[in-house]
Amino acid sequence: MGSYSQWKQMPLGGVWREGNSDSYYENKNPYNNELLVRIKLANNEDIDEAFFVANKVQKEWAQTTAEERSKVMLKAIKLFEERREEFAKILVEESGSTIKKANFEIDTALRYIKEASEFPFKMESETLDSTIKGKKNKIFRIPVGIVSVITPWNFPFNLAIRSVAPALATGNAVILKPDNQTAISGGSFIAKVFEDAGVPKGLISVIIADLKEIGDAVIEHPLANVVSFTGSSKAGKHIASVASKHLKKATLELGGNNAFVVLDDADLDKAVSASIFGKFMHQGQICMSINRIIVDRKVSNEFISKFKSKVEKLTTGDPMSNETNIGPLINKNQINQVNRLVQTSIEEGATVVVKGDVKNNTISPWVLTDVTSEMTIAQEEIFGPIAVIIPVDGEEEAIRVANDTKYGLVGSVFTEDINRGLAFAEKMDCGMFHINDATVNSEPGVPFGGEKDSGLGRHGGEWSIDEFTTVKWVSIQNEARNYPLA
Repeated sequence: MGSYSQWKQMPLGGVWREGNSDSYYENKNPYNNELLVRIKLANNEDIDEAFFVANKVQKEWAQTTAEERSKVMLKAIKLFEERREEFAKILVEESGSTIKKANFEIDTALRYIKEASEFPFKMESETLDSTIKGKKNKIFRIPVGIVSVITPWNFPFNLAIRSVAPALATGNAVILKPDNQTAISGGSFIAKVFEDAGVPKGLISVIIADLKEIGDAVIEHPLANVVSFTGSSKAGKHIASVASKHLKKATLELGGNNAFVVLDDADLDKAVSASIFGKFMHQGQICMSINRIIVDRKVSNEFISKFKSKVEKLTTGDPMSNETNIGPLINKNQINQVNRLVQTSIEEGATVVVKGDVKNNTISPWVLTDVTSEMTIAQEEIFGPIAVIIPVDGEEEAIRVANDTKYGLVGSVFTEDINRGLAFAEKMDCGMFHINDATVNSEPGVPFGGEKDSGLGRHGGEWSIDEFTTVKWVSIQNEARNYPLA
């Protein structure tokens, strides 16, 4: 049954059990292909049961006090910390995270839960003036009901928590559909900890299923009120279409083709350090990863030399080792996709500065330069340890090249002139931008999200509250009113 056979069951409608599908999924370690657990999948019957129970339990959960919901969030943090070592190991063995990345992800996710613990206290009603004599207007912020959360495999814990924690904290139920490749770290483990922290059974259900069997059930189910999706732009467009057809709100955090810009006055040592982190963290399998390094030609040779030197010191191998910088890609399909992009770019005229190597599911870093915006690798999201360097002539060309993409998630610029950096940021078509820092940034109290094909909506702080609540206007007429037709 595999080393994680205790996770063969999933929480469905308040009961930990196997799904009712005839199909199974074999969850394997992407580094060594060892079987972790064989899971009997859920089907549409299970999904109906999950929604039915969630609808009942959510109404009771929404009536709990702000203090009670906040205490559950804080207890969950404590339990995750107590099980950190166990959970980090799961992240390594299930998602191919290096141990460094696993702990980085846990720290980031716990900050999101801490932020969410304050949300119950920020849902107070407010009173607004009325244009009608003797009337009072009260505005109540209330839970939306049931939130369908669909998450990917690359940062399974953090990207689930970013929606699950605020949804629960604001009084909702959650139907969580993780990627099957990370069903434990992105689904079942999360549900178990929240149940242990005091969330009522049935408030969270985890759907581990074959999309070919369940289709769009977690999106279009009549009891789903909001759909929160993180994943590819292609899938996001489909989800948005299905949700809108059923008049459901969708919040979408999608792909990126993120530009890291180095201007002619940049501190190159700092820029190189930031770009190494932003490009190679988790093998480049992050929506915020640097996809294109755009460097002013005046400093490009020096930058490339320093960058190459750093890249050649990165170690590739067993993600459980503290010495490993780059672990495996998630599966063979991703390996093939990255290899295709590299070979196509070379055929299109890119120059190889550092040549990578494939061993099983790992790819050691590639560095390509003399890349142009027209090349395939400059237009597609890479999701692998391939650094692409595009030399440009001056700041205006850097801005034009950086914006030459259908995506608009995040960007960054390195310059010693902060005002120059701020002016650059204003011209960038993206939802997030960083000056003298990497593109990979996530903070629980600021708005996280993109423009264009990178999504709709925002995560973090009061913006998360907006995504998972709605408002109700209640007016009180305190004295007789003269009506036009009375």
